[in-house]
Amino acid sequence: MAGKSQVNGPIIRIEDLKKEFTGKKQTVEVLEGVNIEIGRGEVFGIIGKSGAGKSTLVRCMNYLERPTSGKVFFNGTDLGTLTDRELQQVRRKMSMIFQQFNLLMQRTALRNVCFPLEIGGMKREEAEEKARHMLELVSLADKADAYPSELSGGQKQRVAIARALATDPEVILCDEATSALDPETTKSILALLSDINEKMGITIVVITHEMSVVEQLCSQVAIIDDGTIAETGSVTDIFIRPQSEAAKRLVFPSRKSIERFKSHRACRIVFDGRSSFEPLIANMVLDCNYPVNILFADTQDIRGKAMGQMIFQLPDDEKLADKMLAYLKANHVEAEEVKGYV
Repeated sequence: MAGKSQVNGPIIRIEDLKKEFTGKKQTVEVLEGVNIEIGRGEVFGIIGKSGAGKSTLVRCMNYLERPTSGKVFFNGTDLGTLTDRELQQVRRKMSMIFQQFNLLMQRTALRNVCFPLEIGGMKREEAEEKARHMLELVSLADKADAYPSELSGGQKQRVAIARALATDPEVILCDEATSALDPETTKSILALLSDINEKMGITIVVITHEMSVVEQLCSQVAIIDDGTIAETGSVTDIFIRPQSEAAKRLVFPSRKSIERFKSHRACRIVFDGRSSFEPLIANMVLDCNYPVNILFADTQDIRGKAMGQMIFQLPDDEKLADKMLAYLKANHVEAEEVKGYV
Protein backbone atom coordinates (compact mmCIF):
# COMPACT_ATOMS: atom_id res chain seq x y z
CA MET A 1 0.00 0.00 0.00
CA ALA A 2 1.24 3.46 -0.82
CA GLY A 3 2.01 5.82 2.04
CA LYS A 4 2.94 5.23 5.63
CA SER A 5 0.56 4.23 8.44
CA GLN A 6 0.19 6.56 11.41
CA VAL A 7 -0.68 4.16 14.20
CA ASN A 8 -0.93 6.95 16.75
CA GLY A 9 -3.21 9.19 14.69
CA PRO A 10 -6.93 8.84 13.92
CA ILE A 11 -7.76 5.69 11.99
CA ILE A 12 -10.01 7.69 9.62
CA ARG A 13 -9.59 11.37 8.82
CA ILE A 14 -11.77 13.26 6.38
CA GLU A 15 -10.64 16.67 5.15
CA ASP A 16 -12.94 19.17 3.42
CA LEU A 17 -14.83 16.44 1.58
CA LYS A 18 -17.29 17.39 -1.14
CA LYS A 19 -19.46 15.05 -3.17
CA GLU A 20 -21.63 15.92 -6.15
CA PHE A 21 -23.73 13.72 -8.43
CA THR A 22 -24.13 14.98 -11.98
CA GLY A 23 -27.17 14.00 -14.02
CA LYS A 24 -28.33 14.91 -17.50
CA LYS A 25 -30.07 18.08 -16.36
CA GLN A 26 -28.44 19.15 -13.12
CA THR A 27 -25.70 18.62 -10.56
CA VAL A 28 -26.75 17.75 -7.01
CA GLU A 29 -24.44 18.60 -4.13
CA VAL A 30 -24.77 15.90 -1.46
CA LEU A 31 -21.83 16.67 0.83
CA GLU A 32 -19.97 19.95 1.34
CA GLY A 33 -16.95 20.78 3.52
CA VAL A 34 -17.08 17.62 5.68
CA ASN A 35 -14.28 17.33 8.25
CA ILE A 36 -14.24 14.36 10.64
CA GLU A 37 -11.63 12.48 12.69
CA ILE A 38 -12.41 8.99 13.98
CA GLY A 39 -10.11 7.68 16.69
CA ARG A 40 -8.77 4.16 16.77
CA GLY A 41 -11.04 1.87 18.80
CA GLU A 42 -13.93 4.37 18.98
CA VAL A 43 -17.58 3.70 18.34
CA PHE A 44 -18.38 6.76 16.24
CA GLY A 45 -21.92 7.69 15.26
CA ILE A 46 -22.99 9.73 12.24
CA ILE A 47 -26.62 10.76 12.62
CA GLY A 48 -28.99 12.78 10.51
CA LYS A 49 -32.40 12.76 8.91
CA SER A 50 -33.16 10.90 5.69
CA GLY A 51 -31.45 12.55 2.74
CA ALA A 52 -28.85 14.36 4.86
CA GLY A 53 -25.96 12.56 3.12
CA LYS A 54 -25.13 9.86 5.71
CA SER A 55 -24.93 6.86 3.39
CA THR A 56 -22.98 8.80 0.76
CA LEU A 57 -20.50 9.82 3.45
CA VAL A 58 -19.91 6.27 4.64
CA ARG A 59 -19.41 5.11 1.04
CA CYS A 60 -16.84 7.86 0.58
CA MET A 61 -14.96 6.54 3.63
CA ASN A 62 -13.93 3.40 1.78
CA TYR A 63 -13.99 4.98 -1.69
CA LEU A 64 -16.94 3.01 -2.97
CA GLU A 65 -17.88 6.57 -3.91
CA ARG A 66 -15.01 8.82 -4.93
CA PRO A 67 -15.26 12.32 -3.45
CA THR A 68 -15.62 15.19 -5.90
CA SER A 69 -12.93 16.98 -3.88
CA GLY A 70 -11.28 16.71 -0.47
CA LYS A 71 -9.36 13.82 1.05
CA VAL A 72 -10.03 10.62 3.01
CA PHE A 73 -7.16 9.14 5.04
CA PHE A 74 -7.13 5.59 6.42
CA ASN A 75 -4.25 4.85 8.81
CA GLY A 76 -2.58 8.00 7.51
CA THR A 77 -2.81 7.00 3.84
CA ASP A 78 -4.66 9.21 1.37
CA LEU A 79 -7.08 6.82 -0.35
CA GLY A 80 -7.13 9.08 -3.40
CA THR A 81 -3.50 8.14 -4.13
CA LEU A 82 -4.10 4.37 -4.23
CA THR A 83 -4.48 2.06 -7.18
CA ASP A 84 -7.64 -0.06 -7.55
CA ARG A 85 -5.74 -3.09 -6.24
CA GLU A 86 -4.52 -1.17 -3.20
CA LEU A 87 -8.06 0.11 -2.56
CA GLN A 88 -9.33 -3.47 -2.55
CA GLN A 89 -6.81 -4.29 0.17
CA VAL A 90 -7.94 -1.29 2.21
CA ARG A 91 -11.61 -2.29 1.87
CA ARG A 92 -10.81 -5.68 3.40
CA LYS A 93 -9.85 -3.71 6.50
CA MET A 94 -13.08 -1.65 6.38
CA SER A 95 -15.94 -4.15 6.40
CA MET A 96 -19.53 -2.99 5.85
CA ILE A 97 -22.83 -4.07 7.41
CA PHE A 98 -26.04 -3.03 5.67
CA GLN A 99 -29.68 -2.46 6.61
CA GLN A 100 -30.94 -5.27 4.35
CA PHE A 101 -28.18 -7.74 5.36
CA ASN A 102 -27.05 -8.40 1.73
CA LEU A 103 -26.73 -12.16 2.26
CA LEU A 104 -26.54 -14.59 -0.65
CA MET A 105 -29.83 -16.47 -0.51
CA GLN A 106 -28.50 -19.62 -2.18
CA ARG A 107 -25.73 -20.01 0.41
CA THR A 108 -25.98 -21.26 3.98
CA ALA A 109 -24.93 -19.04 6.88
CA LEU A 110 -21.55 -20.77 6.90
CA ARG A 111 -21.03 -20.32 3.16
CA ASN A 112 -22.04 -16.64 3.41
CA VAL A 113 -19.33 -16.04 6.00
CA CYS A 114 -16.87 -17.97 3.84
CA PHE A 115 -17.59 -15.83 0.78
CA PRO A 116 -15.16 -12.91 1.39
CA LEU A 117 -12.47 -15.39 2.48
CA GLU A 118 -12.86 -17.38 -0.74
CA ILE A 119 -12.64 -14.17 -2.78
CA GLY A 120 -9.40 -13.40 -0.92
CA GLY A 121 -7.95 -16.74 -2.00
CA MET A 122 -8.20 -18.70 1.25
CA LYS A 123 -8.47 -22.48 0.93
CA ARG A 124 -11.96 -23.92 1.43
CA GLU A 125 -11.13 -25.94 4.57
CA GLU A 126 -9.35 -23.01 6.21
CA ALA A 127 -12.19 -20.64 5.27
CA GLU A 128 -14.80 -22.97 6.76
CA GLU A 129 -12.86 -23.31 10.00
CA LYS A 130 -12.59 -19.53 10.35
CA ALA A 131 -16.24 -19.02 9.36
CA ARG A 132 -17.39 -21.45 12.07
CA HIS A 133 -15.37 -19.49 14.61
CA MET A 134 -16.99 -16.24 13.45
CA LEU A 135 -20.48 -17.75 13.75
CA GLU A 136 -19.60 -18.88 17.26
CA LEU A 137 -18.56 -15.31 18.12
CA VAL A 138 -22.01 -14.03 17.14
CA SER A 139 -23.80 -16.91 18.93
CA LEU A 140 -24.98 -18.64 15.74
CA ALA A 141 -22.84 -21.79 15.70
CA ASP A 142 -26.03 -23.91 15.57
CA LYS A 143 -27.25 -22.10 12.43
CA ALA A 144 -24.22 -22.81 10.23
CA ASP A 145 -26.24 -24.94 7.78
CA ALA A 146 -29.35 -22.72 7.73
CA TYR A 147 -30.21 -20.65 4.67
CA PRO A 148 -31.12 -16.94 5.03
CA SER A 149 -34.81 -17.73 4.37
CA GLU A 150 -34.76 -19.88 7.52
CA LEU A 151 -33.34 -17.12 9.74
CA SER A 152 -34.97 -14.24 11.59
CA GLY A 153 -33.95 -10.64 10.88
CA GLY A 154 -31.69 -10.53 13.91
CA GLN A 155 -30.04 -13.83 12.95
CA LYS A 156 -29.45 -12.57 9.40
CA GLN A 157 -27.74 -9.48 10.79
CA ARG A 158 -25.58 -11.66 13.03
CA VAL A 159 -24.49 -13.63 9.97
CA ALA A 160 -23.68 -10.33 8.25
CA ILE A 161 -21.61 -9.27 11.28
CA ALA A 162 -19.79 -12.63 11.28
CA ARG A 163 -19.04 -12.14 7.56
CA ALA A 164 -17.75 -8.61 8.27
CA LEU A 165 -15.45 -9.94 10.99
CA ALA A 166 -14.08 -12.76 8.84
CA THR A 167 -11.52 -10.56 7.05
CA ASP A 168 -10.04 -9.31 10.36
CA PRO A 169 -11.08 -5.69 9.75
CA GLU A 170 -9.79 -2.67 11.64
CA VAL A 171 -13.06 -0.81 11.01
CA ILE A 172 -16.68 -1.91 10.65
CA LEU A 173 -18.97 0.52 8.82
CA CYS A 174 -22.62 0.03 9.82
CA ASP A 175 -25.05 1.67 7.41
CA GLU A 176 -28.45 1.76 9.18
CA ALA A 177 -27.67 -1.78 10.40
CA THR A 178 -30.60 -1.95 12.84
CA SER A 179 -33.27 0.00 10.94
CA ALA A 180 -35.01 -3.17 9.69
CA LEU A 181 -35.12 -4.77 13.16
CA ASP A 182 -37.63 -4.62 16.01
CA PRO A 183 -36.60 -2.78 19.23
CA GLU A 184 -35.67 -5.90 21.21
CA THR A 185 -33.58 -7.33 18.37
CA THR A 186 -31.98 -3.92 17.83
CA LYS A 187 -30.93 -3.89 21.48
CA SER A 188 -29.28 -7.31 21.15
CA ILE A 189 -27.41 -6.33 17.95
CA LEU A 190 -26.16 -3.11 19.57
CA ALA A 191 -24.98 -5.12 22.58
CA LEU A 192 -23.14 -7.49 20.22
CA LEU A 193 -21.42 -4.61 18.40
CA SER A 194 -20.45 -3.03 21.72
CA ASP A 195 -18.98 -6.36 22.87
CA ILE A 196 -17.00 -6.69 19.62
CA ASN A 197 -15.62 -3.18 20.08
CA GLU A 198 -14.60 -3.78 23.68
CA LYS A 199 -13.11 -7.26 23.26
CA MET A 200 -11.54 -6.94 19.81
CA GLY A 201 -10.73 -3.22 19.70
CA ILE A 202 -12.34 -2.82 16.29
CA THR A 203 -13.36 0.74 15.39
CA ILE A 204 -17.08 0.92 14.58
CA VAL A 205 -18.72 3.68 12.54
CA VAL A 206 -22.50 3.76 12.93
CA ILE A 207 -24.70 5.50 10.34
CA THR A 208 -28.21 6.04 11.70
CA HIS A 209 -31.19 8.39 11.92
CA GLU A 210 -32.09 7.14 15.41
CA MET A 211 -30.75 9.03 18.44
CA SER A 212 -31.45 5.99 20.65
CA VAL A 213 -28.90 3.95 18.66
CA VAL A 214 -26.25 6.64 19.16
CA GLU A 215 -27.05 6.91 22.86
CA GLN A 216 -26.77 3.18 23.48
CA LEU A 217 -23.69 2.42 21.39
CA CYS A 218 -21.53 5.42 20.49
CA SER A 219 -18.92 7.39 22.42
CA GLN A 220 -18.51 10.15 19.80
CA VAL A 221 -21.00 11.52 17.29
CA ALA A 222 -21.16 13.79 14.26
CA ILE A 223 -24.51 15.33 13.35
CA ILE A 224 -24.98 15.77 9.62
CA ASP A 225 -27.55 18.22 8.33
CA ASP A 226 -28.18 18.89 4.64
CA GLY A 227 -24.76 17.61 3.61
CA THR A 228 -22.69 19.48 6.21
CA ILE A 229 -21.49 18.58 9.69
CA ALA A 230 -23.55 20.65 12.12
CA GLU A 231 -21.83 19.49 15.30
CA THR A 232 -19.38 16.89 16.61
CA GLY A 233 -18.42 15.79 20.11
CA SER A 234 -18.97 13.19 22.77
CA VAL A 235 -22.50 11.82 22.98
CA THR A 236 -22.72 12.91 26.62
CA ASP A 237 -21.61 16.50 25.89
CA ILE A 238 -24.04 16.88 23.00
CA PHE A 239 -26.89 15.49 25.11
CA ILE A 240 -26.09 17.95 27.91
CA ARG A 241 -25.22 21.01 25.80
CA PRO A 242 -26.43 20.74 22.19
CA GLN A 243 -25.25 23.80 20.25
CA SER A 244 -26.68 23.48 16.74
CA GLU A 245 -30.34 23.47 15.78
CA ALA A 246 -29.84 20.00 14.24
CA ALA A 247 -28.52 18.67 17.57
CA LYS A 248 -31.34 20.28 19.53
CA ARG A 249 -33.94 18.66 17.26
CA LEU A 250 -32.44 15.27 18.08
CA VAL A 251 -31.94 15.80 21.80
CA PHE A 252 -35.03 17.82 22.75
CA PRO A 253 -38.49 16.26 22.71
CA SER A 254 -40.96 17.37 20.04
CA ARG A 255 -41.53 21.12 20.39
CA LYS A 256 -45.29 21.32 20.21
CA SER A 257 -46.96 24.47 21.39
CA ILE A 258 -49.07 24.04 24.50
CA GLU A 259 -51.73 26.70 24.09
CA ARG A 260 -53.14 26.58 27.60
CA PHE A 261 -49.83 27.94 28.94
CA LYS A 262 -49.47 31.68 28.55
CA SER A 263 -45.71 31.78 29.04
CA HIS A 264 -43.40 31.42 26.07
CA ARG A 265 -40.30 30.66 28.14
CA ALA A 266 -39.06 27.26 29.29
CA CYS A 267 -36.02 25.87 31.08
CA ARG A 268 -34.23 22.60 30.40
CA ILE A 269 -32.38 20.78 33.21
CA VAL A 270 -29.99 17.90 32.56
CA PHE A 271 -28.95 15.36 35.17
CA ASP A 272 -26.73 12.28 35.22
CA GLY A 273 -28.90 9.91 37.24
CA ARG A 274 -27.01 10.31 40.49
CA SER A 275 -29.37 12.97 41.77
CA SER A 276 -33.11 13.57 41.92
CA PHE A 277 -34.60 16.89 40.90
CA GLU A 278 -37.76 16.51 42.99
CA PRO A 279 -36.33 18.29 46.08
CA LEU A 280 -34.44 20.76 43.90
CA ILE A 281 -37.58 21.84 42.02
CA ALA A 282 -39.56 21.92 45.26
CA ASN A 283 -36.90 24.04 46.94
CA MET A 284 -36.75 26.38 43.95
CA VAL A 285 -40.54 26.81 44.07
CA LEU A 286 -40.37 27.59 47.80
CA ASP A 287 -37.45 29.98 47.37
CA CYS A 288 -39.08 31.87 44.49
CA ASN A 289 -42.63 31.55 45.84
CA TYR A 290 -43.98 30.59 42.43
CA PRO A 291 -45.21 27.19 41.14
CA VAL A 292 -43.94 25.74 37.86
CA ASN A 293 -45.48 23.45 35.25
CA ILE A 294 -43.31 20.48 34.29
CA LEU A 295 -43.72 20.07 30.53
CA PHE A 296 -41.51 17.07 29.91
CA ALA A 297 -39.20 14.64 31.73
CA ASP A 298 -37.39 11.50 30.61
CA THR A 299 -34.29 9.39 31.19
CA GLN A 300 -31.92 8.00 28.54
CA ASP A 301 -29.37 5.20 28.77
CA ILE A 302 -26.17 6.60 27.26
CA ARG A 303 -23.61 3.77 27.06
CA GLY A 304 -24.86 2.28 30.32
CA LYS A 305 -25.11 5.60 32.19
CA ALA A 306 -28.49 7.05 33.13
CA MET A 307 -28.89 10.57 31.77
CA GLY A 308 -32.08 12.56 32.10
CA GLN A 309 -33.68 15.84 31.19
CA MET A 310 -36.60 17.89 32.44
CA ILE A 311 -38.29 20.89 30.83
CA PHE A 312 -40.48 23.19 32.90
CA GLN A 313 -42.31 26.41 32.16
CA LEU A 314 -40.82 29.68 33.34
CA PRO A 315 -43.07 32.50 34.56
CA ASP A 316 -43.87 35.52 32.38
CA ASP A 317 -42.31 37.82 34.95
CA GLU A 318 -38.74 38.28 33.68
CA LYS A 319 -37.24 39.01 37.10
CA LEU A 320 -38.86 35.91 38.58
CA ALA A 321 -37.78 33.74 35.64
CA ASP A 322 -34.21 35.04 35.91
CA LYS A 323 -34.29 34.35 39.66
CA MET A 324 -35.23 30.71 39.00
CA LEU A 325 -32.43 30.31 36.46
CA ALA A 326 -29.97 31.90 38.89
CA TYR A 327 -31.15 29.55 41.66
CA LEU A 328 -30.44 26.49 39.50
CA LYS A 329 -27.00 27.72 38.48
CA ALA A 330 -26.16 28.57 42.09
CA ASN A 331 -26.92 24.94 42.92
CA HIS A 332 -24.54 23.76 40.15
CA VAL A 333 -27.31 22.41 37.96
CA GLU A 334 -26.84 22.12 34.20
CA ALA A 335 -29.70 24.37 33.10
CA GLU A 336 -30.50 26.53 30.10
CA GLU A 337 -33.44 28.42 28.74
CA VAL A 338 -34.89 26.84 25.60
CA LYS A 339 -36.63 28.97 23.02
CA GLY A 340 -39.76 28.04 21.13
CA TYR A 341 -40.71 25.04 23.27
CA VAL A 342 -43.99 26.53 24.48
